Amino acid sequence: MTKQRDLRIVFMGTPDFAVATLKNLLDHNYNVVGVITAPDRPAGRGRKLKSSAVKKFALENHLKIMQPTNLKSEDFIKELQSLNANLQIIVAFRMLPKVVWDMPEYGTFNLHASLLPNYRGAAPIHWAIINGEVKTGVTTFFIDDKIDTGAIIMKEEKDITKDETVGELHDKLMDIGSDLVIKTLKLIEADKIKTTIQPEDQDLKTAYKLNRENCKINWNENLNHIYNKIRGLNPFPTAWCYLDNGDDKKLSIKIYGVSKTEELHNSENGTVIITDNKIKVACKNGFINIKELQLPNKRKMDSVSLLNGFKFHENAKML
Repeated sequence: MTKQRDLRIVFMGTPDFAVATLKNLLDHNYNVVGVITAPDRPAGRGRKLKSSAVKKFALENHLKIMQPTNLKSEDFIKELQSLNANLQIIVAFRMLPKVVWDMPEYGTFNLHASLLPNYRGAAPIHWAIINGEVKTGVTTFFIDDKIDTGAIIMKEEKDITKDETVGELHDKLMDIGSDLVIKTLKLIEADKIKTTIQPEDQDLKTAYKLNRENCKINWNENLNHIYNKIRGLNPFPTAWCYLDNGDDKKLSIKIYGVSKTEELHNSENGTVIITDNKIKVACKNGFINIKELQLPNKRKMDSVSLLNGFKFHENAKML
């Protein structure tokens, strides 16, 4: 019988997505000797320092926490070496220098929320929905010197339902991913790892970092593309556009919950139509029915509540 390896794990992560995996490690009694997460950041109107979700969880569970600003600094490298870890696990962190990822005896592996090699990058869950994929998944792979290109250890697929939002899919992949990390650890413990080199293909899809520009809705695109974009950004960071409500000031609004209606029509793209206390916007091949939206400096609200206190001009347009 092969002797099980005694693992000493350093965990690196920042958002809620990473917390599920860290919790699963503790639930399975793995020895987490240190947690590395992002430095506290100013947030909110008061600009008070806010800790990452991973830091909050680590504090609650009395784990050693490190928050380096420079992953190459001599002090950080010495402190990391002092933990004497033989394995590092990365979930939603940042790119590591070789001196860090090459340190432990059994390597450094990452959990990524796509079926690699597709959707390498910062926002794989969002782009899978935005691009209308019907299937996605999670992958564990060993870190190398590029972003999300290392040798694949394990994968698990997940269907994307036709109306699923990024928030809903995020939570499902978070749970599936945390379990895949445990399965990966069991292979490493037993020294039974077999990896697959990622194929290189010019047609690979990329999970670009999201910004204000690529979250803006283009109402001249077709119905399904707009629908997928809105649900692929709901509830974070949220699709947006301008509302021209017939005055000089254009309002920047966020759009959350929507449905779609395929229908031939003669309305100009972006035209806002109010019927039966409902808001719909014309685009190619049909209408986007807005269920939830947010005006500047207002809370998110459903369309019925909005219409009780806000009047759309008869020539209102989304731009």
